[in-house]
Amino acid sequence: MPVIRNPTSKTTASKARGVARSKAVGKRKTVGKPKAIGKPKAIGKPKTDRANKKAAVVALMKRAKGATLAEIMAVTKWQAHTVRGFVSILGSKGGEQVESSNNAAGERAYKLRGAPHNE
Repeated sequence: MPVIRNPTSKTTASKARGVARSKAVGKRKTVGKPKAIGKPKAIGKPKTDRANKKAAVVALMKRAKGATLAEIMAVTKWQAHTVRGFVSILGSKGGEQVESSNNAAGERAYKLRGAPHNE
C-alpha cells in the first residue's frame, strides 16, 4: 500500500533537517545584546581563599578554650550549617580530633584535642 502524504502538511525539507525559518524571510532574529569587542577582562585574585579560612578556623580551635560557633561564623562569614559541616569533615577526613561541648554561656564550642588520630 503506498504512503499518501497530506497535501496540507507544512513539512518541508528545511523543517526535516531541523532548520527553522522565521515568518519574515531573510531577517535573522538577534537574541540578547551583542558581545562587545575590546580588551579582555582582567582575571583578578579570588575574593576568598579557602586555605586561609581553614587555617583561621584551625587556629581558633587550637586555643585553650576553643572557638564558639559564633566566633567561627564571624571570622569566615559562613552560615552555621557550613561551620558544623566543616568541623565534621575536619574530624572525619582531616585527621583531627575535634571536641565539641557547650560552654558556660550555653554556646557550642569546638576545640582540637592534642595530636591527630592518624599517628
